[in-house]
Amino acid sequence: MKKLTFTGLATIGLALFIGTASGQMAPFGNDEDKDYASALWKVLETDRLIGKGAINTVPYEGIEPHGFVLETLISKATVNGHTGDVVVKRNYGPEGVEVDAVKADRAKHLKAITVMFRREAGFDSDNQDWFWVKYLPDGTLDENPKGMALAGKIAKGSDTGCIACHLGADGDDYLFVN
Repeated sequence: MKKLTFTGLATIGLALFIGTASGQMAPFGNDEDKDYASALWKVLETDRLIGKGAINTVPYEGIEPHGFVLETLISKATVNGHTGDVVVKRNYGPEGVEVDAVKADRAKHLKAITVMFRREAGFDSDNQDWFWVKYLPDGTLDENPKGMALAGKIAKGSDTGCIACHLGADGDDYLFVN
């Protein structure tokens, strides 16, 4: 798996700056992506995949960029009338945190929630129509160093980021957990 480093994030930021400065729209983080991410968060809460009363699974050792301990849930969700596959990954830290510590106090160690949701056909057919989003534990959208919301076709066309990393997953489905 490719590791997303500060240099990689800076490269993404520079590419986005150049693209937006030349009049091209960034492939993620726009108002439409933020609105969709908000609707998705509400569905995930209702379905108990995140938030208070969320279904817990067995935490396992993780790797960066997600977290040092992870929990993954795979389900279906319906957002704005469209039902698609959803992968919810709870990312725990800090570095060195152990699985038992996370089990004892998930809220204390939760650092982010990353989600892949398969949108309607044609959303991003180059990448199997996955919508990518990274939330902070309270449901707000995380941002890259340039202040762009991490929602939508994150870093599409870049050598680093969500799409570039997940292209390397076995099974041609962008999933490392099957």
